[in-house]
Amino acid sequence: MLKGKQTWLFDIPPIIISSSAVVGPDEGQGPLQNDFDIVHDDSTIQESTWEKAEKKLLEQAAQIAVQKANLKTSDMDFYIGGDLMNQIISASFSARTLAIPYIGIFGACSTSMEGLALGSMIVASGGAQHVLCGTGSHNSSVEKQFRYPTEYGSQKPPTAQYTVTGAGACVLARFGKGPCVTSATIGKVVDMGITDPFNMGAAMAPAAVDTIETHFKDLNRDPSYYDLIVTGDLAAVGHDIAKALFKERNFPINHTKFGDCGLMIYDREKQAVQAGGSGAACSAVVTYGTLLKRLNAGELKRILVVATGALLSPLTFQQDESIPCIAHAVAIENGGN
Repeated sequence: MLKGKQTWLFDIPPIIISSSAVVGPDEGQGPLQNDFDIVHDDSTIQESTWEKAEKKLLEQAAQIAVQKANLKTSDMDFYIGGDLMNQIISASFSARTLAIPYIGIFGACSTSMEGLALGSMIVASGGAQHVLCGTGSHNSSVEKQFRYPTEYGSQKPPTAQYTVTGAGACVLARFGKGPCVTSATIGKVVDMGITDPFNMGAAMAPAAVDTIETHFKDLNRDPSYYDLIVTGDLAAVGHDIAKALFKERNFPINHTKFGDCGLMIYDREKQAVQAGGSGAACSAVVTYGTLLKRLNAGELKRILVVATGALLSPLTFQQDESIPCIAHAVAIENGGN
């Protein structure tokens, strides 16, 4: 059911019956290390290229999520996947391995919740019994494509963010046990004219604020409804800007219940990650690892995950374009049976 202009409210909420998170060594040294299914001690993952390593991360996350659901890949009606590479090669090549009917999507770092929202709509509408959603990224492949190869050794400003190496996946079902996806707000593109690719947090913050405000307006709901509202990867700079924008607009968000996956995944005092985490895998591994674990344990009952994405490319940067951004919000609540 469409509520307002941008929000789907699911009359029969799809259930997340399983999830998985696979990460690299840097993420395994962070504060969430115990919430991941696999922590690789080598970012190459025994592959010959960074891109092949990223594909392997997605394959592992997908296979683990399916196994946890006590199902087979042949039981999946659709696989919705995405990443940050040109032509979303990591997701598409993982789909080749998984051999599941495939819907490839790109929303930059917002891809995780874009996929979860679309998968939920398919399941809720009766279009599928089981949908697999997966999102991944790799620090070295992203640096090579969007900035400078790691070997170049360029110095980054403190506003820069550190791309998460990892992949997260979940299985959505019409029936089963687990947290439910109760609603999803599809964001609009917001462009504040920022052109600096090393300041993604500032570029994405207005899009996150716009989607969050729209979500509560569409549902006529107060922010206190959720135990936690978490953005995808605004990190330190963007998170502070978002809080300032909420204050400027008199939006009643509780800062003690307002978090960010990019701030949660690393220890910024001990790890050289500049402003914090980013990448398509950032919100994916935190949501499908840590947050769903806390929901299943009863520590949280209702959360709103707002994944943010900067929709630039190497080509648009070279042509001096500004950075258009987007954010998609998905509400996840306890209650599947």
